[in-house]
Amino acid sequence: MEKASITKTTNSWNTINWAKVQRKVFKLQKRIFQAVKSGNKVLARKLQKLLFKSYYAKLLAIRQVTKESSLTSLTKGGRRDVKGAEICAIKDRAMQALVKLALEPYWEAQFEETSYGFRPGRSVHDAIGRILQVIGNKPKYVLDADIAEWFDKINHDYLLSKVDCPSNIKKIIKQWLKSGVMDNGVFAETESTTSQKDVISPLLANIALHGMMKEVRDNFPNSITREGKAINNFQPTIIRYAHNFVIFHRDYEVIKQCKILIRKCLKKLGLEIETEKTKICHSLNEIEINDQKVEPGFDFLGFNIRQYPVEKHHSGRHYYSGKKFGFKTIIKPSEKSIKNHYKKLRDTVDKYKKAPQSRLIMELNPIIRGWCNYNRVVCSGKIFSKIDHLLWCKLRAWTVNRTGKANKQKLSKYFSDGIHGKWTFQDGEYCLLKHDKIEMKRHVIVESDASPYDGNWTYWSNRKINYPETLTRVTELFKKEKVYVNSEK
Repeated sequence: MEKASITKTTNSWNTINWAKVQRKVFKLQKRIFQAVKSGNKVLARKLQKLLFKSYYAKLLAIRQVTKESSLTSLTKGGRRDVKGAEICAIKDRAMQALVKLALEPYWEAQFEETSYGFRPGRSVHDAIGRILQVIGNKPKYVLDADIAEWFDKINHDYLLSKVDCPSNIKKIIKQWLKSGVMDNGVFAETESTTSQKDVISPLLANIALHGMMKEVRDNFPNSITREGKAINNFQPTIIRYAHNFVIFHRDYEVIKQCKILIRKCLKKLGLEIETEKTKICHSLNEIEINDQKVEPGFDFLGFNIRQYPVEKHHSGRHYYSGKKFGFKTIIKPSEKSIKNHYKKLRDTVDKYKKAPQSRLIMELNPIIRGWCNYNRVVCSGKIFSKIDHLLWCKLRAWTVNRTGKANKQKLSKYFSDGIHGKWTFQDGEYCLLKHDKIEMKRHVIVESDASPYDGNWTYWSNRKINYPETLTRVTELFKKEKVYVNSEK
């Protein structure tokens, strides 16, 4: 009887019209977003309650966290079984996904435009592109900082005071925060933590940090007069991606003040700047701080961002006036990212030194494709070629290890004429990807006030087509976007 019941439930699950489910949920989310944008938060909270009770929202929440959804049920409670259940139990994660469906559009209508981490429709590449916009025309001082243990140290009371949602949802969130963590069979109390593995934790962390950038900027006037000249846009620019953020300004003293202000803002949350990963530098020039020289440029999200003085023939120029700057801004993969990537390739080759060639290629290709897709939007051509050469040398050594002293006849068993030339690493069925054969692709950053919840089908459908690798969250929302577009028509 139990087996028959499971089979019946599974069959019912497989017949659900998911396009209809997504459409119903998204319509409510869109109304929540629009209500907040228009300033009607009372209506928005009523719609949140409606979505939280929605049968369609519960189905979608379950689907998001498990393939065995037919065996899971949702109840009104949200507290974990701390006596033995894992923190990321299926039921708990499904409930978190449901709460997130209600909270996310409400906060997407309010989040600052230069906040990019853990937000639908926004990617690392959008943050990097925004940095290029900020410093592309003029060199600036930079505060490059990380927030230490931002998931582990957030003050619960402060977070709950900011969540701003219906009381029943807030009560469930409070239970999650206070219920504890089960790590490798050991239970620990969580008086001031939210697990990074939780479905809803990134959103809660963004809510806690919301307003920090505005609070810092508001300490400075938008324009000042200096030596009889008006200076506009004097407020610092802050770009945040999760716990990483950078602050830009033309004045060194302003950057120093920003660092002090950031510490004060974070203290209210129970957080602090990670000292070892925080530095002040300049995008173009070498500077001296506390009798120590600081090289120009900085690393951010796996990229190195720096400006180089160049002659007029190589100089960047103003987009509208055509005026040459005398420097060029170059963004490329950071040295740490390059070393980590090659180490992963090298370790994979060593791990599969006794495996068939096809197995090694199958293991290497996803690593190469993933890293190249991440880095192909910046100046990576020379670096891609360099890694290809290092990997070729490693694969040649792999071949020698299997065949003995290398000669053309022995190497030809593994290297042959193919799509990458005479030295293509292939076995007739599988062919190794080359970094420098991955197409370079410029990334156009997301519009500052755009959100997938705004209902702009044309804009988001086009971004989904052009930048699928950076829009995984939006892909879920617009999985059936052709149905949506046609229904609008």
